[in-house]
Amino acid sequence: MALPAIPDSDEPKGQLTLELGHTPAHGEADFLVGEGNSLAHGRVMAFPHWPDPITLLIGPAKSGKSHLARIFADRSGARFVAIADLEKLATEGGTDPLIVEDVDRLGYDESGLFHLLNQSMRELRPMLLTAREDIANWPLTTDDVRSRARRATAFTLELTDDIQLSQMFVKLFGDRQIMVDPKTIAYLVARMERSTEEVVILADLMDRLALAKGTAITRSIAADALDRRRAALGQASHEQDWDTQDDE
Repeated sequence: MALPAIPDSDEPKGQLTLELGHTPAHGEADFLVGEGNSLAHGRVMAFPHWPDPITLLIGPAKSGKSHLARIFADRSGARFVAIADLEKLATEGGTDPLIVEDVDRLGYDESGLFHLLNQSMRELRPMLLTAREDIANWPLTTDDVRSRARRATAFTLELTDDIQLSQMFVKLFGDRQIMVDPKTIAYLVARMERSTEEVVILADLMDRLALAKGTAITRSIAADALDRRRAALGQASHEQDWDTQDDE
C-alpha cells in the first residue's frame, strides 16, 4: 500500500489520519527524571515540606509540567483551578492546595490570579503554577501579578541530553503499548530536531506509519518519519540515512 506524502502539514493525510486510542501514563513511577527536570521533580516530591507556599514550573510544551501537576494533585489532594474560579477561591480563602496551569497564556482572569496569589502567601496555601514562558514574558496588563509571581519558587524543565529524549520516546511508545528497539530510538535521537514537541510528533507519526504498513516500528519506519518531518519543515531529505537491514 502506498502512503500519501505529507505536503505542508505536521499531520499525515488519508489513512494516516486514523486516531489510535491510548492513555498517557501520569503516575509518579512514569515520570522520567533527568538532569533537566530533577529539581522540579524533587520540589513536587518534597510536599508537604515546602518552605514557602507557591511553586512555579516553567518549561516548553510537552516538557512534563502537567505530569508533575498530576503527581502533585495525587500527593496533596490539590484541585485543578478553572480560570473562572480564581476570584471566588481567593475570596473564600482556605489552605487546601491548588493547581493553576498555563498562567502565562492569554484569556485568564489577571485580577483573580493576583488576589489568589496574595491569599496563598497570606494564609500559606500551597499552589502549583505552570507556564511556558519566564515571568518577564507573561502578557500582563500591569505588574501586579508579575511582582507576586516572582515570589514563587520557580523551576525550569528542560530535556537537555540524548538520554532524556530517548526516555521520552520510550514513555510515549509505552503509553501506546508499543515495543521499539533501542537502536531505532538511538537512530531517531541522532537525526531529529531536538525538541520535546518533535518527539511527540515523531512518535505519533511512526505509530501511524507502522499501522498503515502493518509492521512494527523499525528503522525504516523511523527514517520514513524523519524524511516526512523534514519535508513538512521544508528541509532537505536524507534518504541516504535509510537502513532497512533491521527490517529483515
